[in-house]
Amino acid sequence: MFESINTNVCKKNEFTSEEIEYFNTILQYKEVPKKTLLLQEGDICNFEAYILKGCIRKYYINENGFEVIVQFAVEDWWISDIASFHEKKPSKLFIETLEDCQLLILTPETKEMLLSTVPKFERIFRLLIQRNLSAMQNRLIDTIAKSAQEKYLEFIKLYPTIPQRVAQHYIASYLGISAEFLSKVRTKLAKQ
Repeated sequence: MFESINTNVCKKNEFTSEEIEYFNTILQYKEVPKKTLLLQEGDICNFEAYILKGCIRKYYINENGFEVIVQFAVEDWWISDIASFHEKKPSKLFIETLEDCQLLILTPETKEMLLSTVPKFERIFRLLIQRNLSAMQNRLIDTIAKSAQEKYLEFIKLYPTIPQRVAQHYIASYLGISAEFLSKVRTKLAKQ
């Protein structure tokens, strides 16, 4: 059960077997059925979840009442509302499973225990936050500067398995375009 997460963290730092064993003992395993809200707007996020199996989306509802997807997360990815988790403030986001999921969970308390017991994990979580910030920055630039076709091609590069796993309207929401326009983009690309 812990093989993939152990491989993930050991790519970024060296750990003793005792340190990895301690890490594994504080992770909470959870099976969550699809269409489950792990976080709702207004709640404080009390988890950072590593995905063993499944697909999850993170989104908000805009002023017009439309869902805007800000992230998909699949196997070997982490998901959380970083701002709500660390600042203990109400979330502006929803996090929902799109498939049946198997997760490994850290709570604020278990994460703090981990970081104080095995300080080398600070590097792991710093790198995760840097990766998240970099991805969000690139996404913002892509949203402003790229065409719908270019955004879709970037999406496929970042999330190669997602188009087979989720409804097209979710992908369109992530890209900031209508499902109809996404269909036209995909048709055009298929003809090329």
